Amino acid sequence: MASTIRQLNWKCGSTTHQLGGFPLIMGIVNVTPDSFSDGGDFLEQQAAVDHALKLAEDGADILDIGGESTRPGAEIVSVQEELRRVVGVVAEVRYRTDRLISVDTTKAEVARQALAAGANIVNDISGLTFDPAMVNVCSESDCGVICMHILGTPQTMQMDPHYSDVVSEVCQFLSDRLATLERAGIARERVVTDPGIGFGKTAQHNVDLLSHIAALRDLERPVLIGHSRKRFLAKVLGRPVEERTCGTIGVAIAVAAQGADMIRVHDVRETRDALLAWHAITG
Repeated sequence: MASTIRQLNWKCGSTTHQLGGFPLIMGIVNVTPDSFSDGGDFLEQQAAVDHALKLAEDGADILDIGGESTRPGAEIVSVQEELRRVVGVVAEVRYRTDRLISVDTTKAEVARQALAAGANIVNDISGLTFDPAMVNVCSESDCGVICMHILGTPQTMQMDPHYSDVVSEVCQFLSDRLATLERAGIARERVVTDPGIGFGKTAQHNVDLLSHIAALRDLERPVLIGHSRKRFLAKVLGRPVEERTCGTIGVAIAVAAQGADMIRVHDVRETRDALLAWHAITG
């Protein structure tokens, strides 16, 4: 099946990545006290840096560093606090590795300072809509951009989310954002789309999106899937968050088989091993 998936180019800085084969793996570095799965584990700078380097050693292609939890109902973090959590970690990780670094933020000033510290990518869960200055920060840089769909905000998104057709509505949102960003000076070749698994979706909405990767790729942009350990897996598996690694890996293989270009996970080594085994069999 992999041989039928068309290749798409993604420009990130001075490098163009050809995607459409084995997916890039993005490792999660939560510099937060309250993330749903590993909140508090890597809040101190050295712990976060060590974790990022371990993920790189485990095979992560991208290290996604964030300083604000976006779990349902999470508290908003001030710009200054998010800067304190993130920028030093980005700078130290950049000094220690040549892996791509993504900053997971909706705040333009955090993105600006993280890019100056060595980040290559801005990963914005709001699709660059929460902070009006974010588009300008990204357009003035040559960074890669990850544009995600969300319904509402982290504080409201799981309050009875409703769609007439979740796949078509998410695709339309992303299509509109691609056009808006292009008009603002962010070339389409720089943008990766993300359907926002768990961000204003029921378990069934998530399953519907995860089974329609081809529809997302019809936008002619690479697709990132961030499903790791998320709540919808409790519906699928009936297991608590600490027992969702196998389910996370199962979904990773399923979306990779459909052409997902990037997969964002906590368990990099386990996910990469499973994908390598799958790819060895399927080619």
